Amino acid sequence: MSQKTLSELSKLIKDIDYAMMCTYSEGGAIASRPMSNNRNVEYNGDAYFFTTEDNQTVADIDRNTATTLNYVTAKSSDKPSLFIAIEGTSELIRDKETLKEYWTPDVEKWFPEGIDTPDLLLIKVSAQRLTYWDDQNNHQEITL
Repeated sequence: MSQKTLSELSKLIKDIDYAMMCTYSEGGAIASRPMSNNRNVEYNGDAYFFTTEDNQTVADIDRNTATTLNYVTAKSSDKPSLFIAIEGTSELIRDKETLKEYWTPDVEKWFPEGIDTPDLLLIKVSAQRLTYWDDQNNHQEITL
């Protein structure tokens, strides 16, 4: 069984643009939605997602910061299928300088006004535990 380092897993995640972000809704049910990380994944396990204040995700995080990210890739001729679940906590970042730091042109399709989009903010998900599986019978958990 092949074990991967946090750095190796972060590089794999960086190549998967969309995650299913799961938070707790007002009634306590799990709410999931696709989010693009625009490849903003640091080697320490932090992931960043742009949204606006009026998004239900923001209200969920204001109530409960517990967040899960799920990443999946399909098998290709040179790579196995890959499944990564990240359990962590979310932080809402409204500082314009930080928004500029993580802004990428790809985000403009959702926020055409760019960094000046009203009520734009950044969700930072800090991983506490990563679980990894692939179709070659590799499985691993990393606690941060």
